[in-house]
Amino acid sequence: MNLKIETLKQLAESKVVAVVRGSSAEEAIQISEAAIEGGFRAIELTYTTPGVEKAFEALAGTEAILGAGTVLDPETARHAILSGAKFVVSPNFNKEIATLCNRYSIAYLPGCMTITEIVTAVESGCDIVKLFPANRFDPSFIGAVNGPLPQVRVMPTGGVNLDNVMNWLSAGAVAAGIGSDLNKAYRASGKDGVRELCGNYINAVTGGKA
Repeated sequence: MNLKIETLKQLAESKVVAVVRGSSAEEAIQISEAAIEGGFRAIELTYTTPGVEKAFEALAGTEAILGAGTVLDPETARHAILSGAKFVVSPNFNKEIATLCNRYSIAYLPGCMTITEIVTAVESGCDIVKLFPANRFDPSFIGAVNGPLPQVRVMPTGGVNLDNVMNWLSAGAVAAGIGSDLNKAYRASGKDGVRELCGNYINAVTGGKA
């Protein structure tokens, strides 16, 4: 199967994506490992993490699909792909990143906030757009987008938590990005806290059938 299609399928099946923004590569590894142990099957390692390539190397071969986040230019996107990223995420849309990712059959999820941005991203080959920051929107935004653009799939990120994750998924989100909650849990209780939190997310999105 085409790599991009397989990645999109895995993201949709995962329902939740751990957005890991570590203060160091070691912290990113610890949070990611705990998230995987808690049931997450999609990890987005952000490029704001110092030495993030070390995290890609350490997590290679895990059960989760690995992606790169906070990718701002095509050079960083190429570095991420060579490091093992199967999907690339940006806070904004970048045409050059879209071209590069399409060239190598890598899914590109750009951050979009308007219909114009979403249409531009879709016309550039993006199958999923990241609604960011999601805490500035209501879940009903997805239905409003899917009225004129039923083919668009949206992944809200930024402000998604246990209290509202099902609201987003029920409104039609293909998956949801979970970020700051993971860092808070790690700083409060280490890997155990992240593992427990992720287990709670998995129970929430699967109705306890994980």
